[in-house]
Amino acid sequence: MSEELLAIMLLAALGGLWTDGLRARERALALCDRGCAQRDLQLLDQTVALRRIGLSWGGGGLRLRRVYRFEFSEEGTGRRSGYLVLRGIALEELSFGLPARSEDA
Repeated sequence: MSEELLAIMLLAALGGLWTDGLRARERALALCDRGCAQRDLQLLDQTVALRRIGLSWGGGGLRLRRVYRFEFSEEGTGRRSGYLVLRGIALEELSFGLPARSEDA
């Protein structure tokens, strides 16, 4: 009986991790889309790719830290890469790797 209970608990934990991963991916995609729109950039392929996953300890306790990569275009030509870091589902960092824009230009 205890083996069956352990198997059910393991399946439930895996299901929880899977749904949490889906939720984090949707959040990352929405943040990338919004960030691109604010900078007049085009998010290419409407997707983000998980590059790294790990654990992070912070003020809110232990959380999964995910790094996603995405591609964008500045003027409809060429591809550039950016990355986004989520701690849990909270945005930790969003980088386009572009130089700072001058207000005088």
